[in-house]
Amino acid sequence: MGNHSGGGLFGRRRGGDQTVTVHALKGVSVEFHEGEYVAIMGASGSGKSTMLNLLGCLDRPTSGQYVLGDKDVARLSDDELSEVRSRSIGFIFQSYNLIQQYTVVENIQLPITYQGSGEITEEIRRRTLELARLIGLEERLDHRPAQLSGGQQQRVAIARSLINDPYIILADEATGNLDTKTSHEIMEMLGRLNDA
Repeated sequence: MGNHSGGGLFGRRRGGDQTVTVHALKGVSVEFHEGEYVAIMGASGSGKSTMLNLLGCLDRPTSGQYVLGDKDVARLSDDELSEVRSRSIGFIFQSYNLIQQYTVVENIQLPITYQGSGEITEEIRRRTLELARLIGLEERLDHRPAQLSGGQQQRVAIARSLINDPYIILADEATGNLDTKTSHEIMEMLGRLNDA
């Protein structure tokens, strides 16, 4: 992991067929360093999701600069952006986004299947098993999401976000669908993984 920074970032959103441009972010300047655990907080409509979309290379800044590792995101082609998302960024969503027909192992390995040849090497198998152990699901590798609790599904989503050893992990309300106890467990687990 390296440093990631956004200087003078501007993000715009367009609503449906409307021609009105909304400046969701104006003049944001931020730098993240390896190992940091950062929370982006603010009121509804303050630009948190826009910021996550920019950081996750789902959107490009309309002006300013975003450097992820050594890459200026605004200058990347669509294919290069896709590659950066696939190899350098881990996403954890509130709704888990697991594929119901896939097992725990297959869901964890999903990002690998979208890279290059998509071959699951012995190294990837070992990493998958290690991640499953870290999240406490090594006994449920063949289970499908419907056979798991919400907390277990979120753990699978976390392991999936880590399979590529990304530069940055973005979690958007990662505990929003969980009860208080499970939310605390997930946050503690994320803290332990960040420290590892």
